[in-house]
Amino acid sequence: MNREFFSQDALYVAPKLLGARFSVDSVVGLVTLRITEVEAYMGVGTTGPYDPGSHSKDRRTERNASMFADPGHAYVYFSYGMHYAINFVCSPSGSASGVLIRAGEIIEGNELAQQRRLTKRKDSGSKIPGHQLARGPGNVAQALGITRAAHDGLDLFSSPFSLQAPPESPAQIVSGPRVGVAGIAGGPQFPWRFWLPGDPTVSAFRRGSNAPAS
Repeated sequence: MNREFFSQDALYVAPKLLGARFSVDSVVGLVTLRITEVEAYMGVGTTGPYDPGSHSKDRRTERNASMFADPGHAYVYFSYGMHYAINFVCSPSGSASGVLIRAGEIIEGNELAQQRRLTKRKDSGSKIPGHQLARGPGNVAQALGITRAAHDGLDLFSSPFSLQAPPESPAQIVSGPRVGVAGIAGGPQFPWRFWLPGDPTVSAFRRGSNAPAS
């Protein structure tokens, strides 16, 4: 995986990220995620249907500026006033598409991921099951210690990030409508969610009812 790989649009990149290892380092330690679920979001300058579920569907703004950066950067946003989410920026600079990292398995730094996740739980004395540590985009960001202030716009190929291609191609990949995206953008016309079938870390599907997810 390199800059050229991410210069393709998100629909090309998204399924190829399944099984990849994404690490985030910090002063308190490193956590590594095996990616098991992603969603593609298209935008300005890309081909294909208009994507009403994307933050970059119409124009560049202060919020979505990172999606228009060089391919292979991070776009981090605050979702529903509750949690952060991370997208991998795709397409040539000036165009905009991205892959939302929806879920994965923590394969390194489990204890640190547990500590981060427990900070927002009332029953902070209980342990979170391993398959739930990074199940859902908000949990992914929290387990990895990702915030908008610290990580938005950073290069995926430079510290504190590390990204490794899947050690082998997945035996099977499934696609379907995106999770929690309202209206037509969350329907069967946009089967732009990709996941590893049978993996317990993959999040449950739910239909959207309000704002775009990415």
